[in-house]
Amino acid sequence: MSDNVIEIRNIVRDFKLGQETVHVLKGIDLDIKKGEYVAIMGSSGSGKSTLMNILGCLDTPTSGSYVLNGKDVSQMTDDELADIRNTEIGFVFQTFNLLPRTTALDNVALPMIYAGASKSEREERASKVLTDVGLADRMDHKPNQLSGGQRQRVAVGRALVNKPSIILADEPTGNLDSKTSTEIMQLFDEIHANGNTVIMVTHEEDIAAHAKRIIRLHDGMVSSDTASN
Repeated sequence: MSDNVIEIRNIVRDFKLGQETVHVLKGIDLDIKKGEYVAIMGSSGSGKSTLMNILGCLDTPTSGSYVLNGKDVSQMTDDELADIRNTEIGFVFQTFNLLPRTTALDNVALPMIYAGASKSEREERASKVLTDVGLADRMDHKPNQLSGGQRQRVAVGRALVNKPSIILADEPTGNLDSKTSTEIMQLFDEIHANGNTVIMVTHEEDIAAHAKRIIRLHDGMVSSDTASN
């Protein structure tokens, strides 16, 4: 049994723009082991967001294979991909993506509704996760009653609640000040220390330095793949 949670082979992603075809990813090979902490970096237009969308099953490659936790997701239907996204992947976005009229507890519990968990199970697990991310006293607050850092903690809690195979974070500190960014990155360090596989896209070197491995993309290809200090 492979200890890779992600195996991608010769991933190509093209986009049609009118008569033109834009080659965004040009044959990427990548293995990520269970429990790794990886940063994906690259300048604007390098393909990192496209790669993130494919890793997160939000998009499918033009060609190539993607095996996530032993399942070939490159050939799946939209419904199957939605199921994989809910059970195998926890997302953390730069813009938090919380439901504005919903409490922190219910925001965190949301993925469990799709997973078919009972109300009592959802509340128990969501409250535990919120406690783990340091928001035990904010469970009944709505997003507009929370600071940016607290909102991102809610988003991290929501990403963790279904115990996914991987946590995917897209510029997780992009909307936060430096002090709050440091706190959120400490939280990611803890999440990784607890055995979770963490993959984040960032353009900030100090954020990427938290990862143990940095993959740099340039012009749709992997230009370097190195262990971080």
